[in-house]
Amino acid sequence: MRSTLMAVALLCLLVFSLPNSRAEQVNPLEIGSPAPDFNLPGVDGRQHALHDYAKAKVLVVIFTCNHCPTAQAYEGRIKQLYADYKDKGVALVAINPNNPAAIRLDELGYTDLSDSLDEMKIRAKGHGFEFPYLFDGDTQKVARAYGCLATPHVFIFDVGRKLRYEGRIDDSDVHEVHRHDARDAIDALLEGKPVPVAKTRVFGCSTKWIDKTDSARKAIEQWNAEPVTLKTIDAKNVKEFAKNDTKDLLLVNIWATWCGPCVAELPELNDLNRMYRHRGFEFITISADEPNNKAQVLKLLQEKHIAGTNYLFSAIDRDAFADAIDKEWQGPLPHTILIAPGGKIIYRHTGQVDLLELKQAIVGFLGRTYGPRPGDAPAGG
Repeated sequence: MRSTLMAVALLCLLVFSLPNSRAEQVNPLEIGSPAPDFNLPGVDGRQHALHDYAKAKVLVVIFTCNHCPTAQAYEGRIKQLYADYKDKGVALVAINPNNPAAIRLDELGYTDLSDSLDEMKIRAKGHGFEFPYLFDGDTQKVARAYGCLATPHVFIFDVGRKLRYEGRIDDSDVHEVHRHDARDAIDALLEGKPVPVAKTRVFGCSTKWIDKTDSARKAIEQWNAEPVTLKTIDAKNVKEFAKNDTKDLLLVNIWATWCGPCVAELPELNDLNRMYRHRGFEFITISADEPNNKAQVLKLLQEKHIAGTNYLFSAIDRDAFADAIDKEWQGPLPHTILIAPGGKIIYRHTGQVDLLELKQAIVGFLGRTYGPRPGDAPAGG
């Protein structure tokens, strides 16, 4: 009886300790393995299959994506890799393995674009990708077949489509590079020599497997449960915080409950808060409602789960308010500004914002990688 109970207990332990993420179940292809087939949609509107690259002497498959800061750090090097070898018989194919629904908003803190095929098309056009950029996020069958652990993750195949290198592009994303592992592998294969180092560790963002969607959903539930508060503010205090004596980038949205476009865009701006707030970023709303309308303002903010810093302007002198927050603002709502540390307004827009344009302004200041952000002063300066 005791042994039976122990056996049952062990079985339960095994069942409940099964990995809850497919990333833990995936192993990269072994060196010498044949290239798994694929047939995937690309940003060019075509389907791309393995046999389309049959004439290439070397095939380089790079799993990468839009959102990951490490992947973004390597975009320029991937473009250069393609340019340097495209006329030497080398085919380079980039594949996005991520399921967009499995990405939490706070995992998008270094990007203006998530990982859907439509957003891939925007990234490819905006950044001048000439190589094929394919989407595997719907089924992730190709990512699992190759054993994609992270973005970026490189697989290099010889003319017979046997795997000869698997791992990183090089040994550093944002610091000085000392080992050009992928280039060394390509050069060796083109020269008919053995690859000097066939396998290296990868580093970057883990693959966002489909079964991670529950985590993304729970994160939204947690954010929606955050307390929503509303304080009053006068022109003097508005002018003071507009100086932005902090180290944070301030996103300020001026709105009103009676303004339809204002109310419509609040949830999208709130998503930006959830994306960027762990990076030295603060979202501030200021309602231009009448001061006696505080209860209605708070009720709407609570319904929309706007858990940023919320203010209601406490006076009816709108000229004083406009002069305090942005002298160039002509008065219509909504009005949105980005205030950099030191008080400089680096983005302003009256009317509903172009969300991509605003996100580009935010990450343009905060930076897309783990290196120093563009808005920082040079070290020692």
